[in-house]
Amino acid sequence: MAADNIGLPGLRGTDHIGFTVPDLEDAVDFFVNIIGCEKFYTLGPIQSDDDWMQTHLNVHPKTVMTKQWFLRCKNGSNFEIFEYDAPDQNAMPPKNSDIGGHHLAFYVDDFDAALTFLKSKEVRILGEPTVRRTGPVAGQTWVYFLAPWGMQLELISYPNGKGYEKDTARRLWHPADLANTE
Repeated sequence: MAADNIGLPGLRGTDHIGFTVPDLEDAVDFFVNIIGCEKFYTLGPIQSDDDWMQTHLNVHPKTVMTKQWFLRCKNGSNFEIFEYDAPDQNAMPPKNSDIGGHHLAFYVDDFDAALTFLKSKEVRILGEPTVRRTGPVAGQTWVYFLAPWGMQLELISYPNGKGYEKDTARRLWHPADLANTE
């Protein structure tokens, strides 16, 4: 079976990534003023007197989605950022090793300049940058950092490509491949 016949019919890619934060206005400020995203629109509150929230969102039926913002992150996926109030809410962000753990990776053209900028904004950087010199990710430099509420984020760059590219004509998606559509 050809690769084009596998998966969702008509799939084009990722439209948005949704995540929940403890304070929406603080999070939006961080993503706009530190990361460089652009605000588009907001919705909310959304709540229900029946089981709509549980049926449609798999959350406690008394959950209130107090507000959400949609942001654009340059040539990457859009972000849908939520603030919820729920009786059974877990206030701790998951670690990468937890089921459902995750991180957002931000590609930059100039890794050193971006890292210096994050440090100047007193963003918590986890360790020193990792530079890959061999294997499929040769040419890649990355470091994790934390949003003010503890969400795991990554700064990444590979301006000359990755090692796997020498063995195949196929390529992973890359934000620099897109023309600026602003």
